[in-house]
Amino acid sequence: MIRWLLVAACAVLFLLALAGMRRGWRHRGRRQDWLPELPAVPGALGADLVAPLSGLYVGTTLATRWQDRIVAGGLGTRAEAVARVTEAGVLITRRGGTPIFLPAAQLIDARLEPALAGKVVGRGGLLVLRWQHGEQDLDTGIRADDRTGYPAWIAAIDKVTATRTRAGRN
Repeated sequence: MIRWLLVAACAVLFLLALAGMRRGWRHRGRRQDWLPELPAVPGALGADLVAPLSGLYVGTTLATRWQDRIVAGGLGTRAEAVARVTEAGVLITRRGGTPIFLPAAQLIDARLEPALAGKVVGRGGLLVLRWQHGEQDLDTGIRADDRTGYPAWIAAIDKVTATRTRAGRN
């Protein structure tokens, strides 16, 4: 009988922990309601500048704060994803989630990082895109299945941001 009571107590503690985590996630989302709505995906994106990346959408954080995950607007959910970069911007299509579109006019740069949003993978393991959303700079991370595409992606993002800068929209 005591064994069943201990099992029941552990189950109750586990369920309370899950409820607490869910409550914290929702509270974080409410605290981040200052973020504007995500940009809509345009009807025509144009041709891909480089081959798409398939892998894991790691998450989005406040720029320079790699562990401060953004959960508002569905940005906090990790998922398998395919990312494309075009002259219109970057489209991240997530399995089971809404697509994320980063317009070219809001892209700042792309770089390699070892960690983002609590995911630590080692040196150069994540492609991180910095972009401006409203008044805030955000970092969005992707861990590709094949990391050999990272240099081409960084060059393509540099090309898109350089085009914007030359056009005087920086």
